[in-house]
Amino acid sequence: MYILYVLTGVAVIISFLANRKKTKKALIIGLKKLWKITPPFISVLISVAIVLYFVPDNMIIKYLGSASSSFGVITGTMIGSIAVMPGPIVYPLCKILLDKGVSYTVIAAFSSSLMMVGIFTFPIERTYFGTKFAVLRNIASLFTALIIALVFSLVSGKLL
Repeated sequence: MYILYVLTGVAVIISFLANRKKTKKALIIGLKKLWKITPPFISVLISVAIVLYFVPDNMIIKYLGSASSSFGVITGTMIGSIAVMPGPIVYPLCKILLDKGVSYTVIAAFSSSLMMVGIFTFPIERTYFGTKFAVLRNIASLFTALIIALVFSLVSGKLL
């Protein structure tokens, strides 16, 4: 991870040397956007932490499974399809689930469906892109999430 920080720093320095005005403008825009997304990001992070605090570990293991079970993959996919969560929250949540004993296969199904399938966002998507497109995109995303889980299952050697 430190390599990415160093590379980013070097890229900013090179950009600054190439064009100070554009680099300053870009950094200001980036900082404004970061400031704008920070409150909702923190509120979702706190909400997830509260929910995970009150949901017992054995319940998470019961429904998501500690092994790469088909039931856990289906449950994780369903929960991920329904939940609405910004991308930056998904990865820390997956780490928490991993620490609680949920398998990589189930986490792959959950996080993939969480990021790609949108039951709650369907009405908005339908309004902008049409019903047919929204349905086909969500179905394709659901199958893609299941394929990703299957690939994780094959790679880990724990077939569903």
